[in-house]
Amino acid sequence: MELDIPEVVAEARAVLDQYETALMSNDIPTLEALFWDDPRTIRFGVGEILVGMDAIRRFRRAQTGGYQQRERLEVLITTFGRDVAVTNIVYRRVATGMIGRETKIMARIPGLGFRVVSAHVSLNEVGTPVQR
Repeated sequence: MELDIPEVVAEARAVLDQYETALMSNDIPTLEALFWDDPRTIRFGVGEILVGMDAIRRFRRAQTGGYQQRERLEVLITTFGRDVAVTNIVYRRVATGMIGRETKIMARIPGLGFRVVSAHVSLNEVGTPVQR
């Protein structure tokens, strides 16, 4: 298995960037379309545990006020072959300065391209620097 094939990394990054744009503008149709429409899709948020695309849709559609603006501090992408990507973002919420982490696992779905199959979001109360 080849790791980090440049064009696959670029494809995963494009989906990640599209998701970020949709999140910051509360573009619900795009946010929903970027997830795999399947009962096995998972989204663990800061305050919610969503299993299945129906639960994710209900959550998204309830977010009428939009999302807190954030600044990405670091983006990490690893791809496994041509069909699996793991993305990690470290970000800072603009209003509060809180540091957040977001992991997405994407899989190539035939006819659709990369879709998020699992997502996890968490926040720190204080800024935690990235350690290497």
